[in-house]
Amino acid sequence: MSDSATPVNGDGDGTRAVRAGLPEPVKHEPTLPGPVFAAHFHLPGEPTGPYTYGRDENPTWTLLERAIEELEAPGQDDVETLVFASGMAAISSVLFSQLSAGDTAVLPNDGYQALPLVRAQLEAYGIEVRTAPTGGDAQLDLLDGAKLLWIETPSNPGLDVCDIRRLVEAAHARGALVAVDNTLATPLGQRPLELGADFSVASGTKQLSGHGDVLLGYVVGRNAEAITAVRRWRKIVGAIPGPMEAWLAHRSIATLQLRVDRQCATALMVAQALRERPEVTGLRYPGLPDDPAHEIAARQMRRYGCVVSFTLPTRTRADRFLDALRLVDDATSFGGVRSTAERRGRWGGDAVPEGFIRLSVGAEDPEDLVADVLRALEESAR
Repeated sequence: MSDSATPVNGDGDGTRAVRAGLPEPVKHEPTLPGPVFAAHFHLPGEPTGPYTYGRDENPTWTLLERAIEELEAPGQDDVETLVFASGMAAISSVLFSQLSAGDTAVLPNDGYQALPLVRAQLEAYGIEVRTAPTGGDAQLDLLDGAKLLWIETPSNPGLDVCDIRRLVEAAHARGALVAVDNTLATPLGQRPLELGADFSVASGTKQLSGHGDVLLGYVVGRNAEAITAVRRWRKIVGAIPGPMEAWLAHRSIATLQLRVDRQCATALMVAQALRERPEVTGLRYPGLPDDPAHEIAARQMRRYGCVVSFTLPTRTRADRFLDALRLVDDATSFGGVRSTAERRGRWGGDAVPEGFIRLSVGAEDPEDLVADVLRALEESAR
């Protein structure tokens, strides 16, 4: 698995995050080496060794891949990690490397808004796609004859949760591989490979890097044949991250546990405050004891994420609420240290009400953020 300087498998999340992927220390060299900018490497003689061409490998990727692996699959020696140019590049790498004409895939119908585009492309290639909601483990009923099950839990933006272990066992019994989109949970909130999944896939753009300045994705896999196909897909398509992006993401992982704990705690406070508001309906946060997903989430998640979703009565009310926020940016991402929110229906790709809000809680002082949200709700009613 890892050649990092200090074994971190038995350490806590904070210790692991701070030291994840670091190389053996070298006198007078930085703890985390700077990004390596190279399209090619000096390569006399036969093309052997770890670094031959910049589309295939890069030392900066290697360190980041080790770091992610130590968070997603600590102590598991049979896994491999690959980083990509974006979360969608990572998602596509699994789906399009594992499936071919005549195969069947099972996807959620309430997942990330780009999944319908993926479905259309899969079907154009002669792949059958079946879909069902995340909640209630509804994908169980579609597994017969499937080659790949794609799970997104918690789902984005609705925050439904499914039982990963149950779905994995059912899929494996039918000979299907299982991939889990772990973006919203992060590896500090959930470890799909420990729950039996074959792949854990995520957008590192979100909470992993956490500063809204990097596009990145990754795949962690335990099936050697399957991950080899993913690596081949990356080579063919060239969906590789820049060394600077990889280095920024690795640097940011050191504060991951601090950010995640702060953001999750504040998200719970925001959700509790929203629960008391009569104009708020459809409130979802898996960390709320009365959330429909809480029982399952509590069994497989160690932290419940930084995203809260809810609905205001009308589109106009939602827009007024967003305009009135002082500490929350109106942006279409989540997981950053600065809180963001948006009326998700403005994109047209999610089956959500017009007044549906996805709020990503940042690292602001909890009391300040809660006060800002409540004040904006009051102002939006005028």
